[in-house]
Amino acid sequence: MAEDTQSSSAWNNPEHSDLASTSSYRRPSLTSHGSAESTGHIHHLRSASPQPRLSSESGGISSGHKWRDTSTILSDSQEVTPPNPELVDTAFDENVLRALCDMDCGVPLLLDRIKQSMVSCKEASVFFKKRAIIEEEYGKTLQKLARTTSEVYSMNDGKAGSFVTAWQNSMKIHEVLSENRIRFSQHLNEMSEELANIAKEVDKNRKSTKDLVTRYERALQESESNTEKCKNRLDITTEELERLLLQKEGESFKDNTVQARAGTTGGKRVIGKAVAKGGLLLKGKNPGNASSLSYLDIQRQEDDIRTRMSAASDAFRKAVIDTQAMRQEYFNFQLPRLLRALKECSDEIDLGTQYHLTRYAFLYEGILLNDGLALVPPKDEGGHSVGLKHTMEAIDNRGDFRTYMQNYAYAHSVSPNRGPRREGPSDEGFLPPLSSHNSDKPPTPLSSGNHVNGYSADKSRLTFGIDLSEQMARDDTEVPPIMKKCCEAIEKYGLTLQGIYRLSGTTSKVAKLKQLLDRDREAVNLDAQEWSSDINNVTSVLKLWLRELPEPLMTFNLQHGFIEAAKIENDRLRHIRLHERVNDLPDPNYATLKYLLGHLHRINQHASENSMTNQNLAIVFGPTLFGQSAPTAGPSSSIADAPYQNQAIETILNHYTDIFVDDSE
Repeated sequence: MAEDTQSSSAWNNPEHSDLASTSSYRRPSLTSHGSAESTGHIHHLRSASPQPRLSSESGGISSGHKWRDTSTILSDSQEVTPPNPELVDTAFDENVLRALCDMDCGVPLLLDRIKQSMVSCKEASVFFKKRAIIEEEYGKTLQKLARTTSEVYSMNDGKAGSFVTAWQNSMKIHEVLSENRIRFSQHLNEMSEELANIAKEVDKNRKSTKDLVTRYERALQESESNTEKCKNRLDITTEELERLLLQKEGESFKDNTVQARAGTTGGKRVIGKAVAKGGLLLKGKNPGNASSLSYLDIQRQEDDIRTRMSAASDAFRKAVIDTQAMRQEYFNFQLPRLLRALKECSDEIDLGTQYHLTRYAFLYEGILLNDGLALVPPKDEGGHSVGLKHTMEAIDNRGDFRTYMQNYAYAHSVSPNRGPRREGPSDEGFLPPLSSHNSDKPPTPLSSGNHVNGYSADKSRLTFGIDLSEQMARDDTEVPPIMKKCCEAIEKYGLTLQGIYRLSGTTSKVAKLKQLLDRDREAVNLDAQEWSSDINNVTSVLKLWLRELPEPLMTFNLQHGFIEAAKIENDRLRHIRLHERVNDLPDPNYATLKYLLGHLHRINQHASENSMTNQNLAIVFGPTLFGQSAPTAGPSSSIADAPYQNQAIETILNHYTDIFVDDSE
């Protein structure tokens, strides 16, 4: 009978061969014969708990092994290496596992708990993701603001001295704050992705384990159902045998009664009732023919029924043993193993969520601490601090004003005096100074236009504020010596310097270098450590020299032509018109512009390192080369023409080779 073997094959059916494919545990062998042996096995299972599940293991019981043919599997499972105790806590609360095994609702309890943990894990992942977006946006916006503010201030004519130093340092501090936030957002993104992966993996394990439990319970239910069928079949066969025996006893009684009471009818009535009752209960027999059965036929039926009853009894006994073994194996091993797997999934997602929340708190504290260190850094061994508050307190307004006053007086002392004269010949009505008031006072740097900071300026050798053509005629050179001297030093020490020409030098250093160049240009050594260590001082002096030219390098006469050419939208036509305006420049201006733009062209070739593209260079040198608007134009015209000045310089730089370099060169 096919149903007799259902209980033994339910666990070994290939359809269920992958039941344990999602678990890393293997079961010990269970013997279905003998109560003592089974009891010993159960005690062994309870005393020796399975090894912890490794997250890296994906396989479990091979589909080719049968459940009760696993004599070597236990030793294999015990050789599994537990996780590194330094990284994962391998302790498992066995008391909780025993309590879950004793509960009828252990499996649904853990499944619902895992669902709750997954919801919490996903909420934490979403929070980290949204917080990362906020931090990244804040960090990038602050970084852009700090850099843009620093660049714009360096191009504008703002205060110099200690103020510009403090301003630039404060922008650097803001860049540090922005970088901290960007790094924080990156960590938050990583934690969000890790939590999402944990939730996804645990959900996958939960579903596979739930399916495994369902299959085990279904197989056990089928085995119990098969046992019940075998029991019913045995009961039916037993009842049939009892009825046959009753019929057999009735036939014997009939013979005795006929012999003893041949003439009576009461015995016949009793025998007829017994025969009728037995005949009605015989399966597949006609009750009407029951009385005609001979003793041999009844004996033959009895033998047949006893044979079937023996087979049914054996089948029932086998089904009971198989079901009992299956039940013992399920409740003593498979259920604890599945509960352990579910509990470890629950612990995995709970501990993972807690770990990342703790890591978030640690990183948040760290980012706030880093912000605090950027704002108020600890004092070093020298006792110096460059915090934001200290930086702002270091602004010396009085000192900056004194330096500005000295530089302003010096710059205007070499230019024609447009105001009323202090001294002059007596025949023109000038009176001598009152010596009684000044006899005891030494001359100050502001008392005479011919003395600057204690030395006499030789106007015949001055460099700043002198007409370009006069300088070149006086020095008999094709290129102004100061430009050649400064450009060579800049290319030597600052070709790859970040923000060259965009960053300003120290005001006091720039003023000192200007004075030295005016006093004795040839004696100034720009290779000295004082100037080569901060080449921004040299670039500031060169821009100052260009700004102080009496007439800008692009000349007042051609300024309008350059502006109109720059307004042309067609690139090719704009290039041609600007080329024509460049050719219209006077020879000294043309030669100087060619040398300067050649220098800037070499600066631009290292834009990947110094970030000075042609556009950035044009923003710096546009106002410098065009200067103020022509005297006939108002100040509003200069402001409106500023974008076109930058456009003109950028276009000339883009086409430097076409405009200035001949094929012969």
